[in-house]
Amino acid sequence: MACTPRHCYASRTGAPLSRLEQLVPHPDYRDIVLTTPVSVPYERHSQRPAHWWLGRALRDLIVGAGLDKGAIDGLAAASFSLAPDPVVALTRQFGLQTRWLESVPLGGASGIVMLRRAARAVEAGDATIIACIAGGTHRPGLLREVVRDFSTASQDAVYPYASGGPNGNFALITDHYMRRTGAQRSDFGKLCVAQRDNALRFPHALMKTPLDLAAYLAAPSVAPPLGLYDCVMPCAGAEAFLVMHADTARAAGLPAAHLVAAFERHNGFPDDPVQDRLGIAHDAEALWAAAGVAPADVDFVQTYDDYPVISMLQFEALGLCGRGEAPEFVRHHDLRIGGSLPHNTSGGQLSVGQADAGGGSLGLVEAIRQLTFSALGGQVRGARAGLVSGFGMIAYDRGLSTAAAVLAST
Repeated sequence: MACTPRHCYASRTGAPLSRLEQLVPHPDYRDIVLTTPVSVPYERHSQRPAHWWLGRALRDLIVGAGLDKGAIDGLAAASFSLAPDPVVALTRQFGLQTRWLESVPLGGASGIVMLRRAARAVEAGDATIIACIAGGTHRPGLLREVVRDFSTASQDAVYPYASGGPNGNFALITDHYMRRTGAQRSDFGKLCVAQRDNALRFPHALMKTPLDLAAYLAAPSVAPPLGLYDCVMPCAGAEAFLVMHADTARAAGLPAAHLVAAFERHNGFPDDPVQDRLGIAHDAEALWAAAGVAPADVDFVQTYDDYPVISMLQFEALGLCGRGEAPEFVRHHDLRIGGSLPHNTSGGQLSVGQADAGGGSLGLVEAIRQLTFSALGGQVRGARAGLVSGFGMIAYDRGLSTAAAVLAST
């Protein structure tokens, strides 16, 4: 019989282990948990600065966990609209005194990268309770400024030629993917429609109008082959969670999710002419080996979804299907909360909105809720294990940062 994760991991008695018994945290993360998921309700535009949104997230963490502010001795933050202030300025503005600090300017990969680095810090004893906060503001004209100053590639190779913005970049990647795999717009549409269905139950989603495939296909073109519903909507908001030892969470009576395994990879497959593989594909086998389960064993998947092609690439990179097989994979799965593979159960960014760098933590925060049975919208029945992945830092024809984590209920 072929060796699968269900049969390769056996108990000391020799009997096959159950899925959850197999799902033992990697030794590096054995005692690390995530708790106190926070979402500051999104707004389409806001005159409040990024500091307000991040501060509100921190306040909600403290109140939600029932902690004194002084108990938080580590801070990780991600924001594109905090400038000119560095992250360390937040300690003074928020009245924090920390012994560990991390700035993670990696966009859609920042949530998992913050988690990994916070986990390492807790394991090393550099901090006991770390607040991971991400998000920012959005006012008219701000996106133009962020895009203009995003990178030297933006300043020198894109923006001067009137292609200032991610739509053109992702149109290039999407067109390349469609030519290579035979993906149809209806495949991307199925993903978008399922996420909108999930978002209708999620109170913080900005898009609350039901969406069907006909409406998706009839939507105005934005940057061919991308239509209106393929493009993420920037907004203001924030996401946050706490990282600590499992015994710290138990002592405080906090429901938590275990960090089982996590990896990050930057500038993967640099020789590909246009991105059609994500760097985390290098680490997928190690991720599942560390988790002790197979991709088919997770109860839900949360991908970074600023554009649907990126979710497709994450499905492939993480082994849910083979390379180039995501269109067929989507056709044969129900991605709604009650379906065969619940995906982006809050609605994802395509229906909730993209709150600055908070988009990189949206899936993590939702995963914590699902695994602690505290979902704000639809709850995945019997959720015990989840996969979360991230993608960020677009550089014309590719994103440079990718990351993934497997989480489990305690």
